[in-house]
Formats: sequence, structure tokens, C-alpha cells
Amino acid sequence: MQNFEGQKVVISGASRGIGKAITLAFLEQGATVIGVYGGNTQAAELFLSECSAHTGRLELHQCDVADENQVTAFFTQLEEKYDSIDVLINNAGVRRDKLLALMDQKSWQQVIDVNLTGTFNMCRSAVLLMMKEKYGRIVNITSPVATLGFAGQTNYGASKAGQIGLTRSLCKETAKKKITINCVSPGFIDTELIDDLSPEQLKAYKKSVPMKRFGTVSEVASAVLYLASKEAGYITGAVLDVNGGL
Repeated sequence: MQNFEGQKVVISGASRGIGKAITLAFLEQGATVIGVYGGNTQAAELFLSECSAHTGRLELHQCDVADENQVTAFFTQLEEKYDSIDVLINNAGVRRDKLLALMDQKSWQQVIDVNLTGTFNMCRSAVLLMMKEKYGRIVNITSPVATLGFAGQTNYGASKAGQIGLTRSLCKETAKKKITINCVSPGFIDTELIDDLSPEQLKAYKKSVPMKRFGTVSEVASAVLYLASKEAGYITGAVLDVNGGL
């Protein structure tokens, strides 16, 4: 396992699902985690209470990653306290599934704003801090939808494909500063994000996975930790699939 003792890690969407598992994995490896959550204060408070063993190394901040001003204010506060950060995990994301012909502008824009513009906002502020230390690791959580496509997810697929494009361009801008930018692409993972799928959809999706099961959040977290480690210093612009063979 990688050792993140003394490292400062920022994680968006940190209090639930995959983000929660990633947060716990970093805490267990000695990191200080500054987590960001959107609007679910109850889930954030519950998560903090569950992490009493890591008191002093976990803090959670409410911040809309799609809002440039909120992200700027968050990183200003972060720099005042910690000076710099070592790792950024862009995990915040939303789905608003609907066939394109029936999709309203709000459903399109909200997904693009959170998933893609949110990644841009967080990366821009994080890179400026990382450049001070000439070191950094950024991992963007994307999706197989970016390349495979799924009916009803044109907005989600576009946002996730955009994350990959952003990653592969940004990595060329930061390589000389020893800042790597990569993606982890989880397939069907057993979280609340798929709770709105019907039993028929769940059965069909599970059947489409060669391994015939959904993944676990801990399997995704392990992939993220590797790409965020010092050992992964020669990997940048990559997409690591965690999808059971989709």
C-alpha cells in the first residue's frame, strides 16, 4: 500500500459513495483530507461522526464546485491554512438521465456544470497551489459512458468525455512541474448513484459486465490511491478502467 503520511488531499463529493470510500482510504494511509460536499449537510455531519478515529486529519467544507466564486474562496481559505496541497480527487458528479429529445436545458446544463465545469474549477485552483511545490497528483473520476455511450445519458456522457479531454490536455501543461493528471473510470459500482435504476435495468446492466457483478467502492478507491501515489510518477494522461471488463 502507498503511504500518504503528511500529505494534504482535497476530495470533492467526499461524504458519500465512491468519494466516501476514497476519503477513508486516504485517511487510513495517513493523509490529511480536506473534503468538499455539495448540499447534503446531514450526510456530511454523519460521516464526520463516523470518522472520530481520524479526528484532526479530516475536515469537510460545503462548496458548489460548479460555482467559480465558491471554489476560489475555498482554495483561498485552504492556502491560508495549509499553504499547498499534494493531491486533488475530482469525484463530485450528478446524473439527470433523459432521452435527448425530451431533455430540458436545465438537465443538460446542471450535469455539464457540476461534472465538467466543476472539474475545471477545481483543477485550475489546485494546479496553481501544486506549482509552488513542483509536485502534485490529480485524479478525475470519469465513466465508461464517455466512450461507450448509454441511451438517456447524452448529458452525462458529454460531461465525462470532456473530463478525459481536459485530463489529456492539462497533463501536457503540468508535466514539467511533476504534476500528473489521470482519470479513474468506474463502471457499474454498487452505490446510491444507481439506486434509481429499475430491477430490469440493474439485471440487464449486470448481465452486460463480463465479470457478472457490480464493483465495490473499495476497488475504485484502490485504483485512485495508486494513481495519486509517488510510485505512479511516470503515469499521466491515462484512464484507468475499473469496470469488470466492459
